[in-house]
Amino acid sequence: MSTAVHADVNRRDFLFIATGAAAAVGAALTAWPFINQMNPDASVLAMASIEVDLAPLAEGQEITIKWRGNPVIVRHRTLKEIEAAKAVPMAELKDPVARSEVANDGDPATDENRTVKGHEQFLIMMGVCTHLGCVPQGDNPAKEFAVVEGSTKTGGWFCPCHGSHYDTAGRIRKGPAPENLLVPEYKYLSDTKIQIGA
Repeated sequence: MSTAVHADVNRRDFLFIATGAAAAVGAALTAWPFINQMNPDASVLAMASIEVDLAPLAEGQEITIKWRGNPVIVRHRTLKEIEAAKAVPMAELKDPVARSEVANDGDPATDENRTVKGHEQFLIMMGVCTHLGCVPQGDNPAKEFAVVEGSTKTGGWFCPCHGSHYDTAGRIRKGPAPENLLVPEYKYLSDTKIQIGA
């Protein structure tokens, strides 16, 4: 008689475990569509990396492209803009860190750490102000850390939302923005073509 009681207890335990496991699997299958809808859609995945042809960019010109839903500034800097960026003493920078995916974490914010060696004329950076996410303007005459060439100011950016000024290397120099403009991960596929993103 004790054998029959023992068999009933094991059968009951099995039924509880099997019912619990079936409920857990059912809950997971029910939750999966909600979890899956949080994944990026196909258009975002397609923009994981983009190629940009730099050949049409003349010296002193810049373009803004869209990558992963954010603006990226690509500027063909003049020699004066590069020289001005290299001449800035590190002690004058509000943010001493490069904030560059093409440099090592924590490297100083030198112009060399914000561009790729041999291609210093091209500055590629996110066009998102580090204060509140506005888009800095390169054609705004209010920018203070540009280079004067002839009768125009070249290089440098100004964020009109709250008055942040960036120099010719995209480093914050004045205003409320706490950090330099981020340099995204990119690599040269040829002398005139880059790939932004992995």
